[in-house]
Amino acid sequence: MIKILIVEDEEAIANLIRMNLAKAGYLCEIASDGKEAADFIEERTFDLILLDIMLPKLNGYEVLEYAKSVDIPVIFLTAMGETQDKVKGLKMGAEDYIAKPFDIAELLARVETVLRRYNKTEKKLKLFDIEIDTESRTVTQNGHPVDLTTKEYELLLLFLRNKNRALHRETIYENVWGGEYAGTGRTVDLHVQRLKKKLGLEEHIVAIYKVGYRLVV
Repeated sequence: MIKILIVEDEEAIANLIRMNLAKAGYLCEIASDGKEAADFIEERTFDLILLDIMLPKLNGYEVLEYAKSVDIPVIFLTAMGETQDKVKGLKMGAEDYIAKPFDIAELLARVETVLRRYNKTEKKLKLFDIEIDTESRTVTQNGHPVDLTTKEYELLLLFLRNKNRALHRETIYENVWGGEYAGTGRTVDLHVQRLKKKLGLEEHIVAIYKVGYRLVV
């Protein structure tokens, strides 16, 4: 199982992140200050670190040096508008950053992207009778291959990583298509309908009026 270290001194934020990562199938530990994080990195093995910058005892940049020494990828958590912090973190070797407050779906998508970059994602994912091979990017149902387009595949992964969570159309569009949602057109709806039909998920991917969709499991 993928193991993630959350380094965040605000308990409510740390617990929120851990709860949502756990729902997505990740094993998480929390360090509430930089010294504790450094000790964890020396004593244990992690696949990814989510790292706040402003921390007691050791700041995020110092903790980043510990992570780099053992080749653990880092995503910085920064306060909104701290451009200099973002630039400094990326120049020092952070893989990505996400500004607080953040959308959980965006956080999960960024985590998945960095893990995939380091070839640390789970190779096999299951949903009912559906199996997703993330290495070959193939999908089978009851052992039979299912032909999904690239967008349908990314959409399936997004739902899978956000089980039982309402996803706004804006969030779906931004994570699957990579652009800003204009609020017009039926691109998201059409792709969701095709995905539901191909995999027989009509009763599990449900529409939420004026919001978007939820995968119910």
